[in-house]
Amino acid sequence: MSARFRSWMLFSVIALFLGAFLLWPLAHVFRKALFDSNGFTVFYFKALVTDPLQIRAIGTSLFIAVMVTIGCVIVALPPAWLVARRTFPGKNMISALMLVPLILPPFVGAVGMKILFARSGSLSTLLMHMGIVSGPIDWLGQFPLVGIVVMEVMHLFPILYLNLVAALANIDPSLEEAAGNLGASPWRVFKRISLPLAGPGLFGGIVLVFIWSFTELGTPLVFGYRRVLPVMIYDSVSEVGTNPMGYAQVTLVLIISALGFWVSKYISGNRGNVATLGRLSVSTKEKALSLPGMLATYTLFGIVLFVATLPHISVILVSCGKRWFLTVLPEEFTLAFFGRALSMELTQTALFNSLFLSICAATLDVFMGFSIAWLCVRSRIRGGDLLDTLAMLPLAVPGIVIAFGYLGCFSGHFPNTYLDPRFNPMLLLIASYSIRRLPYIVRAIHAGLQQVSSAYEDAAANLGATPLRIIRRITLPLVAANLLAGAILCFAFSMLEVADSIILAQTERFYPITKAIYALMDILENGVNVAAALGVWAMALLGAAMLWASCLLGKKMGQMFHAS
Repeated sequence: MSARFRSWMLFSVIALFLGAFLLWPLAHVFRKALFDSNGFTVFYFKALVTDPLQIRAIGTSLFIAVMVTIGCVIVALPPAWLVARRTFPGKNMISALMLVPLILPPFVGAVGMKILFARSGSLSTLLMHMGIVSGPIDWLGQFPLVGIVVMEVMHLFPILYLNLVAALANIDPSLEEAAGNLGASPWRVFKRISLPLAGPGLFGGIVLVFIWSFTELGTPLVFGYRRVLPVMIYDSVSEVGTNPMGYAQVTLVLIISALGFWVSKYISGNRGNVATLGRLSVSTKEKALSLPGMLATYTLFGIVLFVATLPHISVILVSCGKRWFLTVLPEEFTLAFFGRALSMELTQTALFNSLFLSICAATLDVFMGFSIAWLCVRSRIRGGDLLDTLAMLPLAVPGIVIAFGYLGCFSGHFPNTYLDPRFNPMLLLIASYSIRRLPYIVRAIHAGLQQVSSAYEDAAANLGATPLRIIRRITLPLVAANLLAGAILCFAFSMLEVADSIILAQTERFYPITKAIYALMDILENGVNVAAALGVWAMALLGAAMLWASCLLGKKMGQMFHAS
């Protein structure tokens, strides 16, 4: 069997998998939204854009996405510039702490924030004790959108921060120095030189933040705000086989997400040639901050980190607070809820399910990610770029779209089989998790293969080694760090996947962790406390995984969250 034939076989297997579990569900959604028994129709789209309730939900979702994106830019840009352009004591530690918000999905953080900002929560109590207000204020009831936007900004700004640090650090500093020597002010240098050159990194992060916030299901669901498009799609799951309006909603989400992704790619690709020789071309040291500058920098990072970790702090307090009513902090503390989070039948089953699903998804992604990167970088077979594009497509396809598509195209067509999500969703959850996280590992291994010369592999081939032996003994060891880092990220983020888990897992014995946390919130006796404790266990696991991946990838960590 020739190497070319094996490459085509591998290409065919991966293309078949992506076609069956990515393209077919998307095609099914489009077909159901645009065709009925009488043929092509735009009736459901007309109903979607003429119904005042639907219009309000679409407008609110877009408003949330735009405000979250703007908020992330405002929060991420100053710290990213300081880390990339200035040196100060503790910079590496502070930069690592900026990733902490990623270890807790806003869906879980909202559990704790509901307690802090409830009518009888910490903020109202603190303001009453200070004499600022005379009675409790229902913050989330009066300003629900503010809570959703703030929660998502606090979670998503590290994605922009990672992209901006990598983009700013790669700019040739001589260009900025030349502008400064010609009399340009620091602000003008930043606006006219640094920011345009960092444009690809900025727009790459912006599109991910926009799509993520536009399709976020868990946060408004936990806050009880149902007049947004993702929650309305979730509410239509029970009618997936009978009401085409849900398909029209999902199609609209997909179109808007894909349009945002395309606009970002178009703008990034049409800003002129922003390529420079990079920082390696000039041995210029980063400028040290003065004492007032260091104080201002530490204050800025302190405020950002405190606000960003407030959901984490609130979840920890809820998980160990026994009595917390009209007090700033819990009156009593206990660790009993952590034990209950690991001893209840529901949580034990959920932990096992999430571990099993995440390990399977990460293993599948390792195989597919390495194969796709190898076919594109080393084999260079015709169609390799198409395969790479398909692998990156999930960045523009929200999880809620994939999950809804699975329900639509697999329910009823394969009754009482592992392809029927109402019978057993485990296989589809594995496919969904792996599809959603495939771009991370493809980009990680792709970067590793590009940095490793093929001379070693050519030498081994000249000595008579078979292609499989070359891959096993030469290629895999050389990209092991990238492979492991990508696998860790796939595993960790699969553990806390929200939309797929909530929509596909409809029976308690198949609940993953996130669906169990959502179910625990409805249990009257300390259900919220146990849900928060389970969230803390998951947060610790994801935090360790993120730290491990960050140590392996270093500054290349931002490539995992780039839309190109």
